[in-house]
Amino acid sequence: MPAAHKYTDDEPTMTQVLDNPADQPTRTKVFAFALMCVGFFMATLDIQIVASSLRDIGGGLSASQDELSWVQTSYLIAEIIVIPMSGWLTRVFSTRWLFTFSALGFTLTSMLCGLAWDINSMILFRGLQGAAGAAMIPTVFTTAFVLFPGKQRLIASTTIGALASLAPTIGPVIGGWITSQWSWHWLFYLNLLPGIAVTVMVPKYVHIDKVDLSLLKKGDYLGILLMSGFLGCLEYVLEEGPRKNWFGDDVIVLCTWVSAICGFLFIVHAFTAKEPIVDLRALAVRNFGIGSLLSFITGIGIFCTVFLTPMFLARVRGFDSLQIGLALLSVGCFQLIALAAYSMLARVVDMRLLMVFGLALFGIGCYLYVPLTSQWGWQQLLIPQALRGIGQQFCIPPIVTMALGALPPSRLRSASGLFNLMRNLGGAIGIAVSSTMLNDRLNFHYERLDEHLNAGRPAVESILQKQAEYFAAIGGNVLNAAHAGLDQLHDVLLREALVLTFSDTFLAVSLCFVVGLLSVLFSRPFGNTAPPPEAH
Repeated sequence: MPAAHKYTDDEPTMTQVLDNPADQPTRTKVFAFALMCVGFFMATLDIQIVASSLRDIGGGLSASQDELSWVQTSYLIAEIIVIPMSGWLTRVFSTRWLFTFSALGFTLTSMLCGLAWDINSMILFRGLQGAAGAAMIPTVFTTAFVLFPGKQRLIASTTIGALASLAPTIGPVIGGWITSQWSWHWLFYLNLLPGIAVTVMVPKYVHIDKVDLSLLKKGDYLGILLMSGFLGCLEYVLEEGPRKNWFGDDVIVLCTWVSAICGFLFIVHAFTAKEPIVDLRALAVRNFGIGSLLSFITGIGIFCTVFLTPMFLARVRGFDSLQIGLALLSVGCFQLIALAAYSMLARVVDMRLLMVFGLALFGIGCYLYVPLTSQWGWQQLLIPQALRGIGQQFCIPPIVTMALGALPPSRLRSASGLFNLMRNLGGAIGIAVSSTMLNDRLNFHYERLDEHLNAGRPAVESILQKQAEYFAAIGGNVLNAAHAGLDQLHDVLLREALVLTFSDTFLAVSLCFVVGLLSVLFSRPFGNTAPPPEAH
């Protein structure tokens, strides 16, 4: 290209931008990227923003606990299905228009969620919200690697990594505060103003690629169908399995068969089709494959800890939504502190070392939850959450860089969807396994504790004596005192069994990071430079 093709501070023409989006003025690229990050943050935040407010939503919509779980699950199922399709959708409608319509749909469905009149309408609108917003997540990752070279890419990947780990972490914090200050409806109305702003400004400032509607004629619709059956049924099985005794339920068995058959056919199709909806062959690229595994593991770590900690505080400590949010606040605070440290160190320290440091710290932070007791509050959670927050910030940006930086630009769109799918899939599987452990291990620990409970123990005698004195003081009889004492013993036993169960589950989460650390040994060195176009 002649030298005159380089851009000035004037607004570049569409033809120039599409020739090489990275040649746009820095301020144009940064503003476009910032707009997309706002949409990305909203879509990621809304996965967990309802976590600490489900009790309030259930009260407002007269919903049972099982029905309430679908407020999160419907969102996650829709998001998991749409994310892998984002690469193809971007090629068809362009990054600009796909992101615009995704932001518009997300904004409208957010308003509908706030206006929901019963639990069924809420579940429907949450599913539509997840489907609408899903395309904004992988599109940001692709855009960062297309727009920014070298050191600029380091800043962009750090920003994305920070937002990707911060959003689900602070979601319950923001949600708890909003619910306590106003009402749960504002969890969704919160998206309206930024959603409108993103919808209006993205068409003006984001210019990366062209619309190509001709691709609709040769779309991989069979792959889309198989993938939807596979992922949708898999997520249903993972969510409902712990509550319905897994294969003791006919619907779970049916969905398992559908997921297994669709999954097998989808994998075969993905490796044999000329242009599959998801580029599974990219997993053969060593750094992308290892990066996807690490994305899966960090998804387990992020989503499981955000799932388990509020549940522990609600069920064991009896905290309300605001107290839960405040107890979780330290994670986000330490992430922001670590962001500045990571930004400086990433320029001078090998990124693999930073990634190992982050994974180790994340795993240790999860392990430090293991000795928890029924008296733990924000003070006791401070150090584990600090290590987890710092670890997240140090490991996720290098994982993004390692995985997506290993691929040529032509494969980024499809591979980005797969990479983001792995994180959400890790969270979904991790939460399902955690729920199963909470059920099974609770029964195990309750039975073991009950075996050691007898009338001769001082603690037992103390509880029974206190109840006898209380009923004697109010004129009750001995039989009522005995029943009250036994009820109190049951409550104490159940509480301690629950604490031990949470401890086991946090231990299982921490062990996943051992696998992650071992996998790093097989990765190749990487930095922030783009791979050659012929990379494979």
